[in-house]
Amino acid sequence: MTEPRNIRLRVPVITRLEGEGALELYCRGDTLERAVLRIFEPPRFFEKFLEGKHYSEQPTIASRICGICPIAYQMTGVRAIEHALGIEPGDWISRMRRMLQCGEWLQSHALHIHFLALPDFLGCAHMMDLARSHPEEVRRGLRLQALGNDLISLSGARSVHPVGLKVGGFHKAPARQQVAMLQRRLTQALQDAAALVRWTASLVLPEDHQSFTSVALHHDSDYAMNEGRLCSSQGLDIAATEYQQYFREHQEPHSTALYSLLEGEPYLLGPLARMNLNFDQLPLAVRELAADCGIRFPSDNIYHSIQARALECYFTVLEAQRLLSDYQPQAACVQDTPRDGWGAHCTEAPRGLIYHHYRVDDGGFIRDACIIPPTSQNQARIEADLYRSLTDFGLEHSDRELQFHAERLIRNYDPCISCSVHFLDLRVHRS
Repeated sequence: MTEPRNIRLRVPVITRLEGEGALELYCRGDTLERAVLRIFEPPRFFEKFLEGKHYSEQPTIASRICGICPIAYQMTGVRAIEHALGIEPGDWISRMRRMLQCGEWLQSHALHIHFLALPDFLGCAHMMDLARSHPEEVRRGLRLQALGNDLISLSGARSVHPVGLKVGGFHKAPARQQVAMLQRRLTQALQDAAALVRWTASLVLPEDHQSFTSVALHHDSDYAMNEGRLCSSQGLDIAATEYQQYFREHQEPHSTALYSLLEGEPYLLGPLARMNLNFDQLPLAVRELAADCGIRFPSDNIYHSIQARALECYFTVLEAQRLLSDYQPQAACVQDTPRDGWGAHCTEAPRGLIYHHYRVDDGGFIRDACIIPPTSQNQARIEADLYRSLTDFGLEHSDRELQFHAERLIRNYDPCISCSVHFLDLRVHRS
């Protein structure tokens, strides 16, 4: 193959994502030979920051990994450390932690649906255009996002980089008056969340059917969030402690973000994967709403992710309402005593599975830390999907058309690499 020539103008635009990235398409005639998603992620060293620190500092440090889903990074690490210490917080703390995760899913999904995804399907350049054409719907989305933030603040003490979570439980139990106010808002929000599901069900989405492996936590009785076994649509069923026996990270020369494969193949994380594996674990009210709207899972259409996110919004409002019913303050934490040990845990962040493991010494200091976020796990799937989708779309389209097609697909995955990819620079190399 001759050295590819860039014979078209670069068409950089500000996209609705975070961070910085570039997509390079290497073409021979009308054939796309390679699609390369370059992620420019400077080293962040969070694992090294944690090494040598006392485990009590993990929630504060890990929450800085992501401003959108700090709870997931705190929660996964806290649970892994609790396994290393051999402690189990108990039912009340577990319920309140699940409520906290409901808040994070709700605020993140509401943000992604309205600010990042919906403009793509409604002919809008960005959310401000959407706000002009659909003002009431955007207000509804902002109400849901605000409610999610306030659910986080209830036991997280604040919604941005929360400080309420600790190894063994929480620093403080919420007051009854705070919970009562949120219970009223949750009842009111059910109508908003149901309307959001119906709106996403009415969208004309691309018909994009394909084969992929879904990976998510699975719980026998609950829709998995913080607890469960790691399962896949291909029959994987393992504990978090076995994660590294099946999943492998590797470096690609074109990207500073690591890639992850399951037994050598890309895989899908996130709301669509969760719905594909766990739809039957949803409460009956959620399943009935989906059926009434004509939404069905499992689905092999990657663009049904927006419907999965909307259903999870409805689920989190309903679930938080259940978890806070008959609320009574109890002891906010159990005793944590340092000991030498190793622990691993997985939780479901809004955009997919997070894996952490830690080794702590008998003084409580972290000696080894491993953090694998969801988007780095999704990156190989995104790149494979870009190659397939752009090939089907056709290279005869203009660079601007190719760019929109690629950006819409990437945004559909809700990527957040180091809270990443907000500037997509498209380069088409043709020879």
